[in-house]
Amino acid sequence: MKPFFIISLLLLSFSAYCQKLPSAWEELTAPDFVSAVKQSEGVCVIPMGVIEKHGPHLPLGTDVFTAREISLQAAEKEYCIVYPFYFAGQIFEAKQQAGTIAYSPELLYKFLEESCEEISRNGIKKIILVNGHGGNTYFLQYFCQSQLTKPKDYAVYLFTPSVDSETQAKISSMRKSAAGGHADELESSVMLAAKPELVKIDHATDESGVDMNRLQLPNVFTGIWWYAKYPNHYAGNAKDAHADLGKVILEQRVGQLVETIKAVKADNMTLKLQNEFFKESMSPIETKVK
Repeated sequence: MKPFFIISLLLLSFSAYCQKLPSAWEELTAPDFVSAVKQSEGVCVIPMGVIEKHGPHLPLGTDVFTAREISLQAAEKEYCIVYPFYFAGQIFEAKQQAGTIAYSPELLYKFLEESCEEISRNGIKKIILVNGHGGNTYFLQYFCQSQLTKPKDYAVYLFTPSVDSETQAKISSMRKSAAGGHADELESSVMLAAKPELVKIDHATDESGVDMNRLQLPNVFTGIWWYAKYPNHYAGNAKDAHADLGKVILEQRVGQLVETIKAVKADNMTLKLQNEFFKESMSPIETKVK
């Protein structure tokens, strides 16, 4: 009886393994997609980046590669559907560099809006934006805020990770450079952990990533600020990048995204409040004080 029980358990485990669904949207069959929506509890992650220069040593798609790696690893731990390779982001500041794809502001907004609408049409009502590109930050915050312009049956969440003090101390102890911000030691380390075959670290010193500080205007912001600092589209020095450092950064981000996915799955307030807001916004003079 005991051997039979063990064999039964093994068969059940094997069956469960065989039924495991891919998390990547593009890898699902149409019938499996129906099951994936249920298994994900209606949650989809859009890993976002751009196509831009990352110094002389990293691939143009670095931001999307890292955002997808974080998302796919998180989906392994807390299942959700991960949207296909999304590179339509704000990158006007790199138009002078080879390989950059910079769509118009109107298209950027419309493409993301219609992507969310299509995700919703397919039965997914909770969408998490996972941003891998600093230049997308203000655009995505604006996009999220503008979700209140008209009623909709889905909610958009922007993943906003932070680094805890313990992890930050570990990262600081492992890195050798003090400055950076783009294609630097940290970002290059993440790519060495995620996509090492695409990194040409021996070219990390072919160009300068030093801040040229060519524009000094007090108390103002201008769109040319990045070009004034880093015309090579490289901020920092990646020569000491290594995969172990990248794994620490990845693990921390993955862990936070897992918790975010869990929280979004359990969230029954955002859509409720949205519906309440949309109803009140149709007749604001009737809105009651809460």
